[in-house]
Amino acid sequence: MPHLTVTASIDPLLSVALEKGEAVYAERNAMVAMDGSLSLTGSTRGGLFSAISRKLFNDESFFQQKIEAVDAAGEALLSPTLPGDIAILDVGERRYMITDGSYLANTEGVELSVKSQGLGRALLGDSGGFFIMQADGSGQLAVSGFGSMRAVTLDGTRSVFVDNGHLVAWDQELDYELAVNTSRQGFFGKIFHSQTSGEGIVLKFSGRGTLYVCSRNRGGFVDWLFSQQPQQKLPENK
Repeated sequence: MPHLTVTASIDPLLSVALEKGEAVYAERNAMVAMDGSLSLTGSTRGGLFSAISRKLFNDESFFQQKIEAVDAAGEALLSPTLPGDIAILDVGERRYMITDGSYLANTEGVELSVKSQGLGRALLGDSGGFFIMQADGSGQLAVSGFGSMRAVTLDGTRSVFVDNGHLVAWDQELDYELAVNTSRQGFFGKIFHSQTSGEGIVLKFSGRGTLYVCSRNRGGFVDWLFSQQPQQKLPENK
């Protein structure tokens, strides 16, 4: 089985060690460097329908990279598009849901599929739209978060609120629902504080399992970048 490790740095790389005959799949453009003994091809893994579903519903690439040790063992280095931490998840007893843009790579035994979620979660939860990516099967899955990442483990005795834009992946066994911030006041009080605090609709997770959150909000960062663009002045009438 391919061996996945993460280098320890502020902006890490994912190292993949392959023995002859082994392969790993990754998001398009993820490959940074690889040994000459390895082969890199494009793959519509899971068939044409799965590839179309990932592209249309989850904004993932139509083609994935397949890195394979055809003739001899070798190592490949992979990197996500946005700078940030990488987490390696063991898929088997646990299955995971992945938010848009957080998938990086997986070993051959992991199967990626598209799962629908409720209307309210899709429109207000910002957890991936009507369809989100699910990872099951058996093997390892690498996900990336914008900025630093932390695993939050729930043991069934507590719940946790997550700002939607900071969610990376979560155990499928966890329950989650929409909530209006953490204020203990009445409905109108919650609405007021959701607006004044800037948090708005959040996700409330409970049950037993682990979820992964990142320090940066990709959508908020994009909005900030656009806000910093110089405004074009209209030509003066002469």
